[in-house]
Amino acid sequence: MEIRVLEYFLAVAREQNISRAAGYLHLTQPTLSRQLKELEEELGQQLFVRGNRKITLTQDGMFLRKRAQEIVDLVKKTENEMHAADKAVSGEISIGAAETDAVRTVVQLVRQLQTEHNDIRLHIFSGDAVDTLEKLEKGLIDFAVLVGERDLSKYECLHLPKPDSWGVLMRRDSALAGKTRITPEDLAGQPLILSRQSTSNRELMAWLQSGGAKPNVTATYNLIYNASLMVDEGMGYALGLDKLISMTGNASLCFVPLDPPVTMDAYIVWKKHQVFSRAAEAFYKLLTQSRI
Repeated sequence: MEIRVLEYFLAVAREQNISRAAGYLHLTQPTLSRQLKELEEELGQQLFVRGNRKITLTQDGMFLRKRAQEIVDLVKKTENEMHAADKAVSGEISIGAAETDAVRTVVQLVRQLQTEHNDIRLHIFSGDAVDTLEKLEKGLIDFAVLVGERDLSKYECLHLPKPDSWGVLMRRDSALAGKTRITPEDLAGQPLILSRQSTSNRELMAWLQSGGAKPNVTATYNLIYNASLMVDEGMGYALGLDKLISMTGNASLCFVPLDPPVTMDAYIVWKKHQVFSRAAEAFYKLLTQSRI
């Protein structure tokens, strides 16, 4: 498979139309159709279901789309790093990050680096530990910021300061909004909105179950902003980490910490024996030399 053909495939998958994709790629429609047919023959799989007005992906096509995007992204990342190799210190630093205030420490370090080398660019990809570690393993990011307990023996890592605290995001007009602390008994029977990282946190789940009732989970989320919309619409109480949603001014939501407290440590990790670009290498040196 050629990178060029994978880019053609991704364009068709995105546009869902041969004519529009051909126009975007500055190709004739017959040329693009032939390239796609040859790709299907090379792989021995049907990738598209061709309708009168719309093209949809088969199951194999959806699998290839995910892999093709990863391959194209990695090639572009490598090209950018190679183009920057003839400059002093420049290029991109790619970091995958969980939703945590600990990212602020990482951003401060990158900003410090940018004051010395203004050709450095930072890319942050938000996601939970599963998504972030997958990108790290595939070389799509240089570093990952993770929260909570996990086996990090296969990585190099640094502990980030100031652990995150769990609490409850709720409407200011809710029945529990007047409390300064939330106990497990307060949430018994209440509609709860949980994240994937909360359901995998043994300490938090033990805290929830200590109230004597099975948690009433009505919704789940991946990013806290989406959880805040569900809370604002009255869907329930969201368990999340502090300092992630602004509560200033006339905000309709408030955040109340748990009692007893439940906290999560944050780490920045990278692969052992990692070969960094110049920009990522400069960040690595600053990171390991700093007193965080």
